[in-house]
Amino acid sequence: MHSNRLGSSDVHVGELGFGGGPLGGLFAPLDDETAAAALDAAWDAGIRYYDTSPHYGIGHSERRIGNLLEHKPRAEYTLSTKVGRLLVPQEDEGRLDGAFHVPATHRRVWDFTRDGILKSVEDSLKRLRTDRIDILFLHDAEEHFEDALSSGYPALAELRAQGVVGAIGAGMYDPALLTRLVTEADPDVVMLSGRYTLLDHSALDTLLPACAERGVSVLAASVFNSGLLAGEQPVQGATFDYAPASAELLRRARHIAAVCREYGVTLPQAALAFARRHPVVASVVVGMRDADEVTADVAAFGAEVPDALWPALHTAGLIDARAL
Repeated sequence: MHSNRLGSSDVHVGELGFGGGPLGGLFAPLDDETAAAALDAAWDAGIRYYDTSPHYGIGHSERRIGNLLEHKPRAEYTLSTKVGRLLVPQEDEGRLDGAFHVPATHRRVWDFTRDGILKSVEDSLKRLRTDRIDILFLHDAEEHFEDALSSGYPALAELRAQGVVGAIGAGMYDPALLTRLVTEADPDVVMLSGRYTLLDHSALDTLLPACAERGVSVLAASVFNSGLLAGEQPVQGATFDYAPASAELLRRARHIAAVCREYGVTLPQAALAFARRHPVVASVVVGMRDADEVTADVAAFGAEVPDALWPALHTAGLIDARAL
């Protein structure tokens, strides 16, 4: 699989990345065997970029990815994780961890201080069973952005200067705040969740132009907008940003799917191709929970999408001219 360099760093990522959120039991239980089969299928399919976070299943995602990658040559894959939440042990008392279906053996504590970030990295390295992290992100810092920018980012820059990590940035859904990071600091990469998709072009306003100007790479995550774009025909009850899609969004998604069919393309194929077309997008990162999802996503990613589709979608009033 072709890889791209992140900013001015020496870190490269494959054009399709494995998103580790589902491996934390997101929305539904996931056993170790199913998670291992998903990771094996991804490796066999040529995926060499794996993204995770302590937040995903309070460490389950990191441990499961670490179990796979400790047996692989370290030079052959790229690994990213995130900071901003420390995991503090607690008695689970039979409770599950919120949206992640794992026992609530830990609680999350927001911490973007230097000491908190160093502690988070230390813990992640143990769970991942590795001696280095290729990409480190400030995670979900929307409500803590000033602390993340003034305290958290310098800590990441220090780790980069020391060679502990290869590339740094932030993973968020707010394009305006990511634009501030890009223009006020010197990240190598940002991970943008759900804001450069067939249904949401808000990253075109400031973030993608700023990244192009500053030489910052973008990793496009949640390109299916949490489900609405994941099926060939959007259905009632499909989710957009983890909530039921509105009638207008459902209508729009169905219209996009209809135009795609005229060009012999499925909606998931178009969603993946749309995000990767922008010149600053280095990789599309897709959450995968089992081997069947891996197989389907890899096939959709590799499908040929005719260039004529994009002007047709624009003519139908479905995508912004800036995305052509």
